[in-house]
Amino acid sequence: MIGRRSFLVSIATLTLAQLLSSCSNAPQGFKINLLQGSIPPQLIGDFRKTISNKQQLDFSPEAQLSEIFKLLNNSLATESSPNFFRNLLGQNRQKSAKKPDLVTLGDYWLESAISQKLLQPLDTNQLNNWNSLPSLWQQLVKRDSQGKLSNNGEIYGAPYRWGNTVIVYRKDKFQDLDWTPQDWDDLWREDLRDRISLVDNYREIIGLTLKSLGHSYNTQNLASIPHLETQLTQLNQQVKFYSSNKYLQSLIIGDTWLAVGWSSDILPLMKRYSNLAVVVPKSGTSLWADVWVKPTPIGDRDTLDNSDLLTKWIDFCWETKAAKQISLFTDAISPLWTPEKRSNLTKNVQNQDFIAASFDTLAQSEFIYPLNSETTQKYLSFWLKMRQ
Repeated sequence: MIGRRSFLVSIATLTLAQLLSSCSNAPQGFKINLLQGSIPPQLIGDFRKTISNKQQLDFSPEAQLSEIFKLLNNSLATESSPNFFRNLLGQNRQKSAKKPDLVTLGDYWLESAISQKLLQPLDTNQLNNWNSLPSLWQQLVKRDSQGKLSNNGEIYGAPYRWGNTVIVYRKDKFQDLDWTPQDWDDLWREDLRDRISLVDNYREIIGLTLKSLGHSYNTQNLASIPHLETQLTQLNQQVKFYSSNKYLQSLIIGDTWLAVGWSSDILPLMKRYSNLAVVVPKSGTSLWADVWVKPTPIGDRDTLDNSDLLTKWIDFCWETKAAKQISLFTDAISPLWTPEKRSNLTKNVQNQDFIAASFDTLAQSEFIYPLNSETTQKYLSFWLKMRQ
């Protein structure tokens, strides 16, 4: 997902001595680049206890999913295009830079990463818990060579947590009104004119408008939807601020009363600002997922076979205990934490209401899937007209 926040820049700051010191032939262990905060620290500690002490583990957090995607892209570019440092250090530098065995990506990034050959498929025959994963999540990562959904595609990721697009509002601003937000239709109420901040994302905003009209986020023929253009124009008149990075700032300071954005951005704020309330729209919303993906090896750099640790880690994240910890401590929900299991949650835990509401609307919600180029252009055309 793009709003859910370089290697080439940072490398230039390294000294020659640091570069040379990295050229040892010491064995390299299992390396994971993961989204910061997406795995509870205690879970990593528990996993270390399950493996041999001789097996080296390197968990490297990144603040934004976009940064992980850039690292994947830059490592490929660095390998294919000689630069000053590679020429200076020769093959030693090439062999020393260990590419991650596994990284976190959002489902939003799968299409681009697969089409650019940055990822390898996973062998689900080696994953003991794959069949425990609900079909919704299995279908999400089954892709063709261009990253499009395909029933006959290969498996390019292992989903380990999910969230959704939600409404968040200032409780104090609604005290004198006889209603509070419950669903997408409320965004068009006259009380909210010029008091809404939205993520700057055409699929999200056109999608929630489609949902308010009883249609899918992934509708192919927008021209066939009556009143869609009018509804988008009217929504734009309600909006004071579009931004995928700062849409919550105006809400916090009171410039807007309501915002629409991603649960991974909004839930952490609930712990700091008691005046905010979050709503999962009753008619359903869009979903997002963080998935483990396997980067394509480059040249002879990645010769160490870590497939055993890779499958152990993915399976470990799908175990019941891990699924519960992810659901309780990461502002997201494990796909293995099913509605039937939610009754086992401790009462009054953080985000309990969000988890319950997310499960209640799951059947009406959907992932935002890749579109073909022609349909994408039609979406963008509607988006531009809306913003005029």
